[in-house]
Amino acid sequence: MTAPREPFFPAHKSIRASKEPIEVRCLGTIDYQQAFDMQTELAAQRAREEIGDVVLVLEHPNVYTAGKRTQPEDRPTNGLPVIDVNRGGRITWHGEGQLVIYPIIRLAEPVDVVDYVRRLEEALIQTVRQAGISTAGRIDGRSGVWVPGTNGGQHRKVAALGIRITRGVTMHGLALNCNNTLEFYEHIIPCGIDDAGVTTMSQELRREVSTEDMTQPLVTEVRRALAGELVVADHTFDIAPDPTKGLKRKSRGTSAGSSTDE
Repeated sequence: MTAPREPFFPAHKSIRASKEPIEVRCLGTIDYQQAFDMQTELAAQRAREEIGDVVLVLEHPNVYTAGKRTQPEDRPTNGLPVIDVNRGGRITWHGEGQLVIYPIIRLAEPVDVVDYVRRLEEALIQTVRQAGISTAGRIDGRSGVWVPGTNGGQHRKVAALGIRITRGVTMHGLALNCNNTLEFYEHIIPCGIDDAGVTTMSQELRREVSTEDMTQPLVTEVRRALAGELVVADHTFDIAPDPTKGLKRKSRGTSAGSSTDE
């Protein structure tokens, strides 16, 4: 997703409505539906100004989730159930060994969805690069963080994003593959992309990289990005078709708000 205009806020300014510190809640491994219900309640509380900004840090047991532009051919061939959710994007997998962060943040007015996504991507890119994957960057037309293919090999996705913004408050977020299995991706078309691969931090660095290893670095960079301390830069190394372009949104699992894709 290429920004169609300059961001509403200068790069050095916070995109958050609040100046109070962000509360970070580390939840360990938690069922997806339980986490979704928690997000929904927290987002409603945040919209009513009953709580401040919160970031949930967690892992999920094995689960497929389908965003609003998921197509029938995307769905798993292994018979496992799929949870339909109200984020943007198509289908993806979550499981242990994958670090998931859900920011429940009230964005400053006017709400800038593109800038918010770009800041989250920047936080991921910087975290991944600092860990040793120096070539990680963006593919124009596709969100997430990618590792470029070499010697004719496919580009590989190491982190995904899928968000929703309702009443100015964010839900869903980002997922970084650390030391998870890639087996479950083989039974779906991840994010609707069939011309690229999926990878993990451990696979790229050829050493064990756990979610615990990556939690503090990623939370730190997310905070910096939202605060305007981490300037979004151009890390694009290729261009590819948008896997959601021209697809109709599903009618179920939705509510008033804005979303963007994984």
